[in-house]
Amino acid sequence: MCRCSHSKEPAVLVLLGFAMIAVFMVLIMTKKLTPVLALIIVPTVFGLFAGAGLGIGDMVMESMKSMTSTAALLMFAIIYFGLMIDVGLFDPLVRFILRKLGNDPAKVVLGTAILAAAVSLDGDGSTTFILTTAAMLPIYLRLKMSPVVLTCVAGLANGTMNIVPWGGPTARAASALNIDVNDVFVPMIPSLLAGITVVFAFAWLLGLQERNRLRATQPEIWGVPDTAEAFDGDKPAGGAGTGRGRNGTSPGGAAPAVGSSSVAVLERTEDLVDDHDTAMADTALDPNRKTLRPKLQWFNLGLTVAVMGMLIADLVPLPYVFMVGSAIALLVNFPNVKDQAAQIVAHAPSVVAVVSMVMAAAVLTGVLTGTGMVEAMSAWLVQIIPSSMGPLMAVITGVLSIPMTFFMSNDAFYFGVLPVLSETAGHYGISAAEMARASITGQPFHMQSPLVPAILLLVSLAKVDLGDHHKKVLWRSAVVSLVMLGIGMLTGAIGIG
Repeated sequence: MCRCSHSKEPAVLVLLGFAMIAVFMVLIMTKKLTPVLALIIVPTVFGLFAGAGLGIGDMVMESMKSMTSTAALLMFAIIYFGLMIDVGLFDPLVRFILRKLGNDPAKVVLGTAILAAAVSLDGDGSTTFILTTAAMLPIYLRLKMSPVVLTCVAGLANGTMNIVPWGGPTARAASALNIDVNDVFVPMIPSLLAGITVVFAFAWLLGLQERNRLRATQPEIWGVPDTAEAFDGDKPAGGAGTGRGRNGTSPGGAAPAVGSSSVAVLERTEDLVDDHDTAMADTALDPNRKTLRPKLQWFNLGLTVAVMGMLIADLVPLPYVFMVGSAIALLVNFPNVKDQAAQIVAHAPSVVAVVSMVMAAAVLTGVLTGTGMVEAMSAWLVQIIPSSMGPLMAVITGVLSIPMTFFMSNDAFYFGVLPVLSETAGHYGISAAEMARASITGQPFHMQSPLVPAILLLVSLAKVDLGDHHKKVLWRSAVVSLVMLGIGMLTGAIGIG
C-alpha cells in the first residue's frame, strides 16, 4: 500500500480519521449527499488534509483491486435475480407464503427474520441477503410494506448469526490470539440465543408498526370498522353479498377482524394473491407483465437451485457462478437478441447503484489505510484506556468492537487491534479467550457498515437508500450487540479481571 510521503503526526491522523467518519455518516443520514458521492468526496478531502498528496490515487487504486470480484458478484447477482423476478419464478412462492403467513405484516416481518437467521447458518452474508430478498421482497411489494423493514430485519439477523465459527469473525479472533475456535464460540451460545431473540422481538414490533401504517394509509383495504356492529357475522353490514364490503372485502368474503381495537388484517388472503387482480399492476409483480415465462417455470427453478447449490458448495468463484447463471437464463428465457439487451438495460439502474458504491468504498478504505489513519486510531484507543480500567478490558473490548468494526474491516480489527488489547488484558488476569469472545459481540453492528459488500447488495436488491437503512437499523443493532455482551458477562463467558 502506498503511503503519503509527508505523514502527519499520529494525533492529527486520529483527529482527521474520526472527523472523516463523522462527516461521512452525517452527510448520508441527513441525505445531504448520496452514499456514492460521500464515499468519494469526504475521504478525498480528508486524505489531502492528511498529507496524501498525489499519492492518494495509488492508495485508492490499491484498495480497489480487492473490490473488483465483489463488484462482479453484485452486478451479475442483481441481473440474475432481477431476471428471475421478471419471468415470474417467485410468483408462486409469494402466493404460497402469503397463504401460510396470511397478509399480516407482523407475521411477514417475523418470517423474514426467521428465514434470514436460518439461511445465515451458511456463514455467508451475500448468500443470506440474496435468498432472503428474492423470497421476501415480492411479498413486501405485494402488501405495500416498506422494504426498509426487510433490510433492517435481514441485516440484524445476519449480523447476529455472523458469530458462528465458520462465519469469519470468530475464526479471525481465534487465529489472531492463537486459541481454539470452539473455546471462543461455545461459551457464547447463550449470547447468540439472546441476541437472536432480541432480533425476533424487534421484527415483531416492526411488523406491528407496519400494520398500523398500512391501516392508516390504506383504510379501504386494511381499515377497521368503527364499531363492532358494523359487521354481522362474516357478512359486511347490510347483509348484502354483492359488491365490495365497507373495508374492501371481496363479495361474500370474510370480514376483517371486528372491534375498534382489533388488528386491521384481512382474513381473506385471496384479496392480495388473486392472479387476476390489479393491485400490483405496473409493478415488478404485475400478473400481466410481458416478461412472464410460465412454461419455463421448472427450468428456471432448476437453474436457480443449481446456482444456489454452487453458491453453498463454494466450488467455483461466486462471480463466475452468477455470470454463467445469468447468461443461461437470458439465453433460454429471451432467445431474441433485442430482448436480451432489453433485459440487461432494464436492470442497469440497480447494477450501477451497487457497483458504483462498491468502487466508491475503495476510496474510503484506501485513504483510511494508506494515510495511516486506521493504525493511529487503533493505537490511540489502546493508549487512552487508563490502567484502573484494566480489569474491565474484556468489557471495554466488547464496547469498542461496536464502532471499530463498523469503521474498519474485520481483518484490521481482529489482527491489528485485538492482539494489542489482549496483551494488555493479560496483565489483569483476563484470558485471551474472554477477549476474543468480547470482540465478536459487535458483529450485529459491523454488518451494517458501508464497508461490508453484503449490506450494499442487500440495500441495492431491495432498492433501499443506505441512509434510510442506517436510521432504522443502527440503534437496534447496537442494542443487540450490547445484549450479547451483557449475557456473555452474566454467564461468565466474558469475565472481569
